[in-house]
Amino acid sequence: MPRVLVDLLSYSGTKGGMETYTRELYRALGSLDDAYEYVGYISREGARLDTSWFPGRLIESGISGENRFHWAWGELTQVARAARREGADLIHAPATLGPRRSAMPTVVTMHDMLYWSHPEYMSTPLYTAPVKWMEKAAAANAARIVTISPTSADEIVKYLGFPRDRLDVIPLAGTAPLAVDRTRAGSDGPFILATGNRRPHKNWGALIRALAHIPDDRRPVVVITGGRGGDPLQEVVDETGMQAWVRLRGWVDDDEMRDLYSTATALAIPSLAEGFSLPTLEAMGAGIPVLLSDIDVHRFVGGEAALYFDPRDDRDVARAIEAVTTDAALCDRMAADGRSRAAEFTWDRTARETRAVFDRVLGISR
Repeated sequence: MPRVLVDLLSYSGTKGGMETYTRELYRALGSLDDAYEYVGYISREGARLDTSWFPGRLIESGISGENRFHWAWGELTQVARAARREGADLIHAPATLGPRRSAMPTVVTMHDMLYWSHPEYMSTPLYTAPVKWMEKAAAANAARIVTISPTSADEIVKYLGFPRDRLDVIPLAGTAPLAVDRTRAGSDGPFILATGNRRPHKNWGALIRALAHIPDDRRPVVVITGGRGGDPLQEVVDETGMQAWVRLRGWVDDDEMRDLYSTATALAIPSLAEGFSLPTLEAMGAGIPVLLSDIDVHRFVGGEAALYFDPRDDRDVARAIEAVTTDAALCDRMAADGRSRAAEFTWDRTARETRAVFDRVLGISR
């Protein structure tokens, strides 16, 4: 029975989309009818969380996934040692970074190359050079790299010099919150929902500035969740005078997110760069119209089901917002098209294609 050591050192409850990917991928891998054994090497913080999704035994590393230096040391040196102790046949590092050297083959899932392609958007510039070095080292050790979009694949080849014939594009999936009730859409008045961290490439300020270009009598509320501590978007709100129309929220619990998904007119994502877009699929799966910045990765995920805008043109952002808040027929059509689009992406597909990569590396035929 092939044994896979899964690198869970970065799993600490704060990594957003990468943790969603890890959770849902391994939940789906565990449901497949195969003979793999999975052993997770998990961070100190991750060991305290609900890990019922993991389909195997967990080893508590004692390494902090929040202390960057402790975590980097663990990634570079301790994952491979743990794999050797466990007699693993393969290492899977699902969160972009992995061991510098390993006695057994390693598969690394690299989600994006933002530190290379858009270093100006990184909120922790002091870590840019070390992260780039670690990504380069992980790639040099990898037997294969899995990535989540053609955009990221092109950038891995460009920036890391990784051979394209050892690169696999396997898209993610989206899981809409349970019990979303879209019959309540608009019951609190028209509003645009946005959700995510405040890193510069997310470009949330574009939504706020766009509101100033919409007449008062047609201007919807914009709710932006995901902030931590003092919100840098408050300055944009104050500069534009949009205090009455913008609600900046911190991290919301599942019940509140379910309520927002039920009542929102649309979800908007004005990002300047992304590796994928899980929120797009989650919203589409729930029947929420989605407004997206017109970048290649959003076209890959949203297809013809989304409404696109130029993220650097506030008036174009305003045009898209007005379209969904004033045209009920457009919203209905986008909701139906979105559900169909989201159904094309499933975690079962992601799991089966990932397992096929493991098989290929280990020379297993099915």
